[in-house]
Amino acid sequence: MPPHGVLETLEPGIRRIIAPNPSPMTYWGTNTFVLGEGDVTVIDPGPMIERHAQALLAGLAPGERVAHILVTHAHVDHSPLARPLSDATGADVYAFGPASAGRSAVMAALVEGGLTSGGEGIDAEFFPDEAVPDGATLDLDGVTVEAIWTPGHLSNHLSFAMGDAVFVGDHVMAWASSLVSPPDGDLTAFMESCRRLAARDDRIHYPAHGPAIPDPQTRLAWLIDHRLSRETAILAGLADTHRLPALTRAIYTDTPTELLPAAERNVFAHLIDLWSRGHVTATPSLTTGASFHLARD
Repeated sequence: MPPHGVLETLEPGIRRIIAPNPSPMTYWGTNTFVLGEGDVTVIDPGPMIERHAQALLAGLAPGERVAHILVTHAHVDHSPLARPLSDATGADVYAFGPASAGRSAVMAALVEGGLTSGGEGIDAEFFPDEAVPDGATLDLDGVTVEAIWTPGHLSNHLSFAMGDAVFVGDHVMAWASSLVSPPDGDLTAFMESCRRLAARDDRIHYPAHGPAIPDPQTRLAWLIDHRLSRETAILAGLADTHRLPALTRAIYTDTPTELLPAAERNVFAHLIDLWSRGHVTATPSLTTGASFHLARD
């Protein structure tokens, strides 16, 4: 595992420092990236850990300063340090919007009906100085970055492309499949974002956790196939089981009990997507307590 707190060069114009927040959800910790030289751009400052900010600033070359801060999404392991770093450096914070920005109508209705976040750690206080729309080009002191809206893991998730290198946040990772937990996660949007990234011809992906992905197309194909295989298992399971908890246990047969709530959220994400596409019904309405059935042709 690379060391925490050390700013290291990955390739010309791209450096990385890893926050000291390793966990089963964050792998070795949050990757904070530094783009350019001189007036630099920081991607995903990370969690509220002061020594991480100190190590980042101490690792810059003499005369360098943080001029811009980009945030992929508003989870507590990515965005909380953005505001303190902005206050310390005067750099503006750029992101798609607050945590709920970009939320689909289906997810908004679930929230209105009382569905809460599944414990993934929403940074509800996050807000950018500059809202960055999909497709925007940012000219950042010699570094040009394209914003790619990639909702799915979270509705306000952006990826940032610098040439043929893309900083994909939590959307694509080499060590695990991305978490998609309603109402913050949206599987329909996740699959669309995967296919959008797959349509590009990028050289490398830099995730916010774990190592770089030197063959993005292969990894994206795996992510899509993984979700499609899970969908197939859910559709098969609905022939006999119609309640979310029982369906989850039927599919996740080897999952420890303490991880079943997260697995249940994942199954619900698939059921919402299947309901949206007309493949399943939910009685009396689309909630975690519904009775789910295969739709009749």
